[in-house]
Amino acid sequence: MEIRPYLRKVQFYETDGMGIVHHANYIYWMEEARTDLMDQLGWGYDRAVEAGIDFALTEVNCKYRSMTPFGETVAITVTVTRLTPARVDLHYDITSAADGTLRAQGESRHFFYDRAKGAPVALKKVLPEVYGRLAALLGHPEERKDNGKA
Repeated sequence: MEIRPYLRKVQFYETDGMGIVHHANYIYWMEEARTDLMDQLGWGYDRAVEAGIDFALTEVNCKYRSMTPFGETVAITVTVTRLTPARVDLHYDITSAADGTLRAQGESRHFFYDRAKGAPVALKKVLPEVYGRLAALLGHPEERKDNGKA
């Protein structure tokens, strides 16, 4: 399955006094892209929550590569870099949709959590369809060039 990048236009309220995106917004955008990824897989977060399963965030980081100005549309590509029955690691490339300039790169780590039990759960057992769809996306972001372009 081919996953398309999540596209997002920078809003004025997301910028600082210089008209550049404030650093905290990249983390929000990564969450939006992650939600979009699940929608593209045909199993949105809403369905996972209805099934009683959360993708609990345990770690997130972002490296800022170049400034993102107000009005620019960014493309956010999400790659599954590690998947076990109990957790998933994701990589994000945030680029200018116009010219591919790399704006930021990030990672997030999640574990699968059963709300009713209040404990981690093996996604492979409780939602094997979702696990299989994530497994089909396993990729390796370290193969990308880190030279300011995606």
